[in-house]
Amino acid sequence: MAKAEPKMTVEDVCGELRISRKTFYEWKVKGKAPHMTKLPNGEWRIERSDFDSWYKGLSEAA
Repeated sequence: MAKAEPKMTVEDVCGELRISRKTFYEWKVKGKAPHMTKLPNGEWRIERSDFDSWYKGLSEAA
């Protein structure tokens, strides 16, 4: 069985980017946040590989 990929919380992403949760959710509404999965309890998770790809894309777009 394959090992599950690490998942990040919104707090993890905000901490790594040094942004507020408000900024993160504004980006989400604008479609500028990394791909996220909503859990049954309403919390969001971001696959580490999705975050890394999204972040790399930011530097390539600049």
